[in-house]
Amino acid sequence: MKFLEPYSLARCAGTLLALVVTLAACTGGDPQALVTQARGDLARGDFKQAIIQAKTALQRMPDLPEARYLLGVALLRTGDAAGAEAELRRALALGFAAATVAPALAQAMLAQGLQTRLIAEFADTVLDQTADLASLKTSLATAYALEGDAQASQAALSAALTADPHYAPALLMRARALAGQNDVEGALAVLDSIIARTPANHQAWQAKGDLLRPSKGKGDEALAAYRKVLEIKPDHVAAHVALLTLLLAQDKLVDAAAQLGKLKSLSPNQPQTRYFETLLAYQQDDFQRAGELSRQLLVLAPTDLRSLQLAGATALQVNDLVQAQAHLERVVRAAPQARLARQLLVSAYLRTGQGGKALDTLLPMLQGGEPDAATSALAGDVYRRTGDIKKAEAYLARAAKLAPKDARARTSLALTHLAAGRRDEGLGELQDVAASDSDITADLALIGTHLLNRDFDRAFKAIDGLEKKLPGMPQAASLRGRALMLQGDAVGARKSLERALAIAPAYFQAADGLATLDMAEKKPEYARKRFDAMLAKDPNNVHALLALARVRAASAAPSSEVADLIGRAVKVKPAATTPRLMLVTFHVQRNELAQAMAAAQEGVAANPSSAMLLDALGRVQQASGELRRAITTYTKAVAQQPQTVLLHMRLAGAQLADKDKAAAAASLRKALNIQPDLIEAQVELIALAVDSKDFKAALDLARTVQKQRPKQAVGYLLEADLATAQKKFDDALAVLRAGLKVVPAPDLARQMHSTLRASGKGDEADRFAAAWLKEQPTDALFRLYLGDLAIARNDLLAAERLYASVSQLDPTNAIAFNNLAWVSGKLKRSEAVAFAERAVALSPDYAGAMDTLAILLSDKGGYTKALAWENKALLLQPQNSLFRLNLAKIHLKGGQKDLAQVELAQLAKLGDKFQAQAEVARLLKLP
Repeated sequence: MKFLEPYSLARCAGTLLALVVTLAACTGGDPQALVTQARGDLARGDFKQAIIQAKTALQRMPDLPEARYLLGVALLRTGDAAGAEAELRRALALGFAAATVAPALAQAMLAQGLQTRLIAEFADTVLDQTADLASLKTSLATAYALEGDAQASQAALSAALTADPHYAPALLMRARALAGQNDVEGALAVLDSIIARTPANHQAWQAKGDLLRPSKGKGDEALAAYRKVLEIKPDHVAAHVALLTLLLAQDKLVDAAAQLGKLKSLSPNQPQTRYFETLLAYQQDDFQRAGELSRQLLVLAPTDLRSLQLAGATALQVNDLVQAQAHLERVVRAAPQARLARQLLVSAYLRTGQGGKALDTLLPMLQGGEPDAATSALAGDVYRRTGDIKKAEAYLARAAKLAPKDARARTSLALTHLAAGRRDEGLGELQDVAASDSDITADLALIGTHLLNRDFDRAFKAIDGLEKKLPGMPQAASLRGRALMLQGDAVGARKSLERALAIAPAYFQAADGLATLDMAEKKPEYARKRFDAMLAKDPNNVHALLALARVRAASAAPSSEVADLIGRAVKVKPAATTPRLMLVTFHVQRNELAQAMAAAQEGVAANPSSAMLLDALGRVQQASGELRRAITTYTKAVAQQPQTVLLHMRLAGAQLADKDKAAAAASLRKALNIQPDLIEAQVELIALAVDSKDFKAALDLARTVQKQRPKQAVGYLLEADLATAQKKFDDALAVLRAGLKVVPAPDLARQMHSTLRASGKGDEADRFAAAWLKEQPTDALFRLYLGDLAIARNDLLAAERLYASVSQLDPTNAIAFNNLAWVSGKLKRSEAVAFAERAVALSPDYAGAMDTLAILLSDKGGYTKALAWENKALLLQPQNSLFRLNLAKIHLKGGQKDLAQVELAQLAKLGDKFQAQAEVARLLKLP
């Protein structure tokens, strides 16, 4: 192998010497020749080469004035204003002509923001050359404008144009001044005159595009202007940005994507480029990608308000409401006038149930002039959600007037009319919007309203209208299936829902409807398979995870399995409230208060502004006996949503439990201030008044209820109860008789019968009952009440007869069938089990019916089935000690004494808390 010789220092020096000689030969070595070349490069616009030539000349002759001047001008053209000023001042110091240097030096100072110094130095400078004078005066005009001296700026600009009427930079400034005075036509005329003389003036084309862009109907002309800029100067970033902005505004997403590619090739990692990449993904509805890009963008520009607003809007689209609020709150704090950010923030607050915050954020947009259509529509929604129907109606009516084609605003107005009780008007408006607009918002609202009113014929007609708007889509078929389910047509519903799934196999609403039918038909394995299939394709499908959790819970799956499914949904959507609320509720239903507490606390930590999660935490704290903490939590929730009556009622309940009656009364009154006819609050206040012996206040409230609800029994019942509490039975009977004349309601009849018996008028009570049954042959509730009285006096045959009549009058009454089953069991009737099974079928979550069925099955020797039903009852009501006693009895009848002893021992520990301790003690002594 031949080795290379070492690279010696002598060889290196020789090479360097040869290189120097070569370079000297290339430049001729003459500084003046280099200056000439630099002058030519500058004239051609090759500024980098001009810098090289000027610097090389200065290496040979540092005091060459023109080289310094040329270097300064070249540096100015490449953006190095500070370096340009330094070189230009050296040129002046070396004696280069001040008249030649002054215009360039003024531009360099202006580029650095040194307008005050520029004015002081050049305000009185007079130049002979018209082009130089025009340049200097234009720089002075700009400097004066920046200083806020409009008069001096205009004078300098006039001087520039007097010196050279065709000086393009001065004409550009004149055009901008005219545009600032809203003289768009005049500004365009000036720009066109520049372009006519110098068609390659890219600044004039850019200014023309900027002037045309906001003008209605001039978008295509603006696009042409920006494209002309890029034809002249392909690396002009401002033109790329303006062109991309306009394409996105016109929703020309294909062209925008192509333009974005060109911008990325020029400045791939600039925040501005990343911003447009994110915005394009957002407008393409690719919100997942937009979310990823927005996170990267905020790393580059963490305080940029445009980027924060876009990140907030993107988070709102993917339902990451906590992140959306965080970003948008930063924008609104920094720029309170940012209307779009404020509107988005209001929407985020509404979606998280924070009506109070939404209203506070909205109010600044309603001040200082009449709001536009979008703001009026938003205000209407906020007021509708916070219960101020009059203001909601006013703002929505304004929105509909300003934007008569806005289907969403018109739909919201119709819903407001429905909320105000103007049913026919609201429905008519919904029908008009649905018929006249391609948007489906009104159709969905119309269908929902008809279904709520159980007006199936109109609902099906509205669904037909929706199907015409969405041909080949699953929504109409799915809604038709849901309507048929409500109508009781399981076969038709299944057919319609299966059609929806055939159109779109991943359509959750149809799969969920079919699963509901599966569960009703006692086929939980079919429902499970549906959601398992969806999760196999999309493991992070939150809707499918939660639906499967419900199916597994209804199938008595292990608690850990159900909790794991809900927990997976929480991990997928950590900011969403629904999965967290479901997890809390699941643990509460199973009396797993420690797990419920942990889930609620984690939910509030993840979304501290969610009133719903605060409410859930408060309920768990209250159930755990932590009343003071519950009161604190409910108070926070009320602060988040001061217009939500439920939260005031929750707070009042906790305060009552804590025996703070004054605070509870205050909370109840706040609830009534929001909803004056809130019967729950009125009943509680009446009870507090009675407790404090303030019968007058209680009576006033009861009579207020009568006035508010003249065709309802509740006001009369409340006044009768007050009289009964004072042993004023005659007064109570008088109120009830008056009420029955106005409202012949079963509740009043039952109270009348009960009060007659309590006042010692048993015979009159019997006569009243007989007369009522004759007058009201279809009143099932009064018969149910009489059946309960018959059981209380151990008249089982009478109870059987009454419950049987109720089951015939109301074949869907699960309580009647359950009670009939119990009585039939006591009478040893063969139909007892069938009655209990009917009760469970009618109400699958009715734990009392499951307990009755379990006891009847046990009496017939069906230990395994009885055990299963009693355990289901206990799963729904784990604190029901009577169910646990019955479970022990079932174990005993099934020969499982050890298992019975375990249950009985638990009951014995309850002591006086369980009234059937004598029965427990007797069973514990059994051999």
